Parts: sequence; C-alpha cells; structure tokens
Amino acid sequence: MHAKRAREGMDSMTLEPIRQNKIREFIRYVIVGTIATGLHYGIYALLLMLDSSLIWSNVAYSVGYVLSFIANFYLTSYFTFKTKPSWAKLGGMVGAHVVNYGLHMLLLNLFLLVGVPEKIAPVPVFCIVIPINFILIRFVFKKSEK
Repeated sequence: MHAKRAREGMDSMTLEPIRQNKIREFIRYVIVGTIATGLHYGIYALLLMLDSSLIWSNVAYSVGYVLSFIANFYLTSYFTFKTKPSWAKLGGMVGAHVVNYGLHMLLLNLFLLVGVPEKIAPVPVFCIVIPINFILIRFVFKKSEK
C-alpha cells in the first residue's frame, strides 16, 4: 500500500512541473495574444476611419491580421515557447493561421450580417477564435521541437 502511494506521489511530483510549464505557456500565450489582438483591432479601427463600406471592413481586417501575425510569430517563438523562430514553425504557424483566418472572416461576416456594428463585430470573433488558435499553435510549436 505504501509503495503504491509513494508511486502516486512521485507521479504527481513528476507531472507538477509539466503542468506548471503548460500554465506558464498559456499565460504567455494570453499576453502575446492580447498584444496581437490589440494590434489587429487597432489597425482595423484606424483603417475604418478612412472608409467604412463592407468591402473596406474586410480589407482593414485583413491588413490588421497580417501585421499582427508577423508580430505574433516572433513573440510566440521568443516569448511564449522560448524557442528560436524556424522555417518549420513559420510554415506550421502559417497553416494554422490560414485555418484561423478563414474562421475569422467567416465569423466577422456572419456577425456583420446579423447586424453587429462593425466596430464591435471583431470582439465576439476574438472570443471564439483565440482559444482554437492556441490549440493549433501549441501543437505546431511542440511538434516542431521534437
């Protein structure tokens, strides 16, 4: 009985640093995501001041997305996962973000279609897409380490 408890104790002690590391990664991801999202939304809002037709909304959103993606890649590499950028990680992140971008555009246009104001429409999009993106990006960066 004592041996079993000792093994269980060792397993939980062994897993604890792994859990703590995942929690720290998630916190760093949230910080990077907040910066990227703020940059994305800031560029979107700034460009909307120039013109606010539906087509311009898509262009403004796309420009914000691309610029925030570049910042996001470097911050994710260096800060979130404490690794150097690589072509493999960039390729994986581009793939994940192609899926992410499609989801962004689909949801943005859906929210605009149902009458959500264009200055607010990105907010529910971010709430839905950010957690999905974390799962995809974490997979890319962890897979690339192996």
